[in-house]
Amino acid sequence: MGGGAEVSLSSAQEQALIAAAFAAAENAYAPYSDYPVGAALLFDDGAVITGCNVENASYGLALCAETVAVAKALGEGRRGGLLAVAVGGLKADAEPITPCGRCRQVLNEVAALGSTDPLVLCVSKDDVRRVTLSALLPHAFGPSHLG
Repeated sequence: MGGGAEVSLSSAQEQALIAAAFAAAENAYAPYSDYPVGAALLFDDGAVITGCNVENASYGLALCAETVAVAKALGEGRRGGLLAVAVGGLKADAEPITPCGRCRQVLNEVAALGSTDPLVLCVSKDDVRRVTLSALLPHAFGPSHLG
């Protein structure tokens, strides 16, 4: 990872991706943290795949929004072409959130399938932080390390 071309989104594309992430967060099942999170993945064909966090009384079984979105994308047969990711939470007064370590690794797997370095939009109600996945997960472990 990290060798992909830098992704640049138009303001309209960025806003649409962020809106999709916040819309997904509305469907979150977050009774324990009370922190609904949504993620939206943008692919090179213009498709946007969303996911929300799904908590469980057995906390370790909870699923993050990014992982749900990646599972949906892979389940639809998508292999590569990941251009950008937006992750947003609905918790009031929260800072922009970044994918957790597990989600960074899961996103890296999808990015590696297409040799991309997706732009990650980390959003809160009032702020957007833009960073590449390779900056969030430098020296990432991936499929190439297994051969």
